[in-house]
Amino acid sequence: MKVLKIALFSMIALGLVFSFAFAAGNVEKGKALFNALKAFGGTSGKSCATCHPDGQGLEKSAGKKEWKNPAGTWKSLEAAINACIVNANKGKAIGAKSEEMKDIVAYIKSLEVKASAEKMKK
Repeated sequence: MKVLKIALFSMIALGLVFSFAFAAGNVEKGKALFNALKAFGGTSGKSCATCHPDGQGLEKSAGKKEWKNPAGTWKSLEAAINACIVNANKGKAIGAKSEEMKDIVAYIKSLEVKASAEKMKK
């Protein structure tokens, strides 16, 4: 049973590595933006990580069809991210198709993979 579990985990990890290799956006750049206090011209002294340390609470964001935050309900992850940038961080919204947005979305999607991998280890 343990061998099967290890094999399954290895296959999932390998598949995820390949899927991220071809995904739009750079996870490391997204993580840096997520943690940057003055990203997007923010004047609040906050970063995304202020409310979501290590991406906490966003692990299932990639698969949702609707996102809710204190600013409202959004039909896209990009719109929800911009709502947080503008309202919580007091910054300027970024283009939904910009490289910065692709990077942040890639980072947020990586949180689900990280959570799944940690769950499989248990």
